[in-house]
Amino acid sequence: MTLEGRVSIVTGSGSGIGRAIAAGLAADGAQVAVLDLNQAGAEETVELIRAAGGTARAWQVDITDEAGIDRVRDEVESAFGRANVIVNNAGWDEIRPFMDNDRDFIRKVVAINYLGPVTVTQAFLRGMIDAGAGGRVVSIASDAGRVGSTGETVYAGAKGGIIGFTKSLAREMARHQVTVNCVCPGPTDTPLFHQQPEKMREALIRAIPFRRLGQPADIAHAVRFFASDGASFITGQVLSVSGGLTMAG
Repeated sequence: MTLEGRVSIVTGSGSGIGRAIAAGLAADGAQVAVLDLNQAGAEETVELIRAAGGTARAWQVDITDEAGIDRVRDEVESAFGRANVIVNNAGWDEIRPFMDNDRDFIRKVVAINYLGPVTVTQAFLRGMIDAGAGGRVVSIASDAGRVGSTGETVYAGAKGGIIGFTKSLAREMARHQVTVNCVCPGPTDTPLFHQQPEKMREALIRAIPFRRLGQPADIAHAVRFFASDGASFITGQVLSVSGGLTMAG
């Protein structure tokens, strides 16, 4: 797979899955815009990519800040050119029973996991369409959005929204030769996972047929495929990367 000369946007790429995705796309030849709320983490990702011979630059941005997204888009396009690949990876959650979700928590979950990716996609997609050379949009949803998850009801709803957003946008973008797909990780070895209660973590690992957590690289491989020319005739699809935890069609 080669992405030589292409510009890739990866949100939430200062650690975990996003860092693995950014590094993988850079290894495939892309110029990577590393976007994260954590500036230090974004800079670390850039250092790793450059040490491996890749091209990347970090931008600090809150994906719930519409003006901030537009500013970063303008700066990325000035530095690298228009995006060829948009990866919506940034996300956030806490395990809480639904009836313990206060309104501020609900708004935060929806803003980060649904509205943020929608806003980022729209901001960078205009340049992709105007360039007339096609492109890729890949969003990280979750198996919670496919089959539900106790203690993650609002999060599951937001991620289910990303799945619906993906399918609908894929229909609209087909005439522009822009593919739109999403990857649904199962439990993955990330800082966010390790913030969950120990009993919850242990139960999830036992439930996975492979008896191990997913690794960030497992998710990155799927994203790299969707970003590649090998996936040029695949759009509107949802791919679970969960070690068999979910097998729903």
